[in-house]
Amino acid sequence: MTNWETQMGKYKIWFFAGGETRNEVFNVFTGSFIRLMREICGPYFDYVKGVYFRFPAQNVIWALNNAQKPIKFVSGNSFVTKACNQILNNNISPDTTLILISSSSGSIVAAQTACLLARRISSEGILMKPFHLALGSSMIATDSQLFLLLSEFKDKGLIGNIILDELHDADDNTSGMGGRSKSEAYSNAFGLMIPALSSKYNGPSFLNTNPVNGHIHRRRSQTEEKAIDFIRIILVKNRLGGEELGLKAEELIKKYC
Repeated sequence: MTNWETQMGKYKIWFFAGGETRNEVFNVFTGSFIRLMREICGPYFDYVKGVYFRFPAQNVIWALNNAQKPIKFVSGNSFVTKACNQILNNNISPDTTLILISSSSGSIVAAQTACLLARRISSEGILMKPFHLALGSSMIATDSQLFLLLSEFKDKGLIGNIILDELHDADDNTSGMGGRSKSEAYSNAFGLMIPALSSKYNGPSFLNTNPVNGHIHRRRSQTEEKAIDFIRIILVKNRLGGEELGLKAEELIKKYC
């Protein structure tokens, strides 16, 4: 076993894709990110499967309904329990450094799963190390109860790094649109879809997927560049996967850029 393989055996990286994803059907960003991360990490990278609804609109509605507060009766929520069990039943050892990466509506699933994981780690002692959480292109508001609980788990040493703003394009107005209540989330969603009727939002409608003139959140989801940017921020800049993985990510970025 090489030094790199020995180091990588200490890591497990899970990706929560956006709501358009099916088990083997991806947009350009998601497909590129999975492919590139497999090239970097091999078997130590995987993505959450069998969790989302069949239709993207259903996944967006779930995210809008759960972006504000931690789910109270989490045992009855299949999104979160399935994701958590998938992670914990996949050869996790106490010394594993766990990294959860997410994008778009998948960041809500990741955040809720992170809350459940933190509780289980605290009560069951599953991991000796804090796990890291990357919330990419996320609608989570930093003053929401959900994010405040994640921050509390970070203060307690259960969560290590939380990356949020760095993985959100500066001109993507979906940032924080989940708000502090469901009514705020749906009001914001309506404004994003029909900005002409909104006093808060302007620019292209979120429904506009045109690769040139569409909403930037939708345009970026159709690019490999977004995947490379995620890798650069998570693995190279923030070194969430340690030095060995950061160096491999640098090599890959040089090859593709």
